Amino acid sequence: MKIVLLVGLGSFIGGISRYLVTLFVQNKILSTFPYGTMAVNIIGCFLIGAIYAVSERGNWNPEWRIFLATGIMGGFTTFSSFSNETVSMLRDAEYWPAFSYVAFSVIIGLAATFGGISLIKYL
Repeated sequence: MKIVLLVGLGSFIGGISRYLVTLFVQNKILSTFPYGTMAVNIIGCFLIGAIYAVSERGNWNPEWRIFLATGIMGGFTTFSSFSNETVSMLRDAEYWPAFSYVAFSVIIGLAATFGGISLIKYL
């Protein structure tokens, strides 16, 4: 139960942070292009990389990694998890699984989004 609460608290912090960063960036760069979302994704990728690098040194309690990576970064952006998992596969020389993960996530994710929109729009 403690882990679930840590993830929930982290997600709360990450979700609010995502909203505030996106709003800040989008208000600074007046454009219809989603610079705010892109900034969140890039910041999240950097931060999850740093979190995992520090946690791999073995100096952290695993609960800190779960709170920061799964909780805060998961609430901030799941793109960071996607990126970290892909990098892990590439580091392990699992090239085909990494390529498949990227291709299927993007292609099927876009198709699923389009499908969800179409289903609701045309019902």
